[in-house]
Amino acid sequence: MIKRSDIVWLGVSAAVSGALVGGLMLGVGMALAAGGQPLGFLLIMPGVPVAGAIGWVLSRRLARQV
Repeated sequence: MIKRSDIVWLGVSAAVSGALVGGLMLGVGMALAAGGQPLGFLLIMPGVPVAGAIGWVLSRRLARQV
């Protein structure tokens, strides 16, 4: 049985890990793009979808326990 605390911790862990990974990709990509490297845009563009995918994977893990 899934408790409310499980859902809260899922949200907290998804938000923290998504923000860390997405922010890191955005920061490194912006640094590369500002330095004149066009490859920096390859890190900037998928930053948000990757951060969202982390939350989706974590929620699938919780749903599998049901």
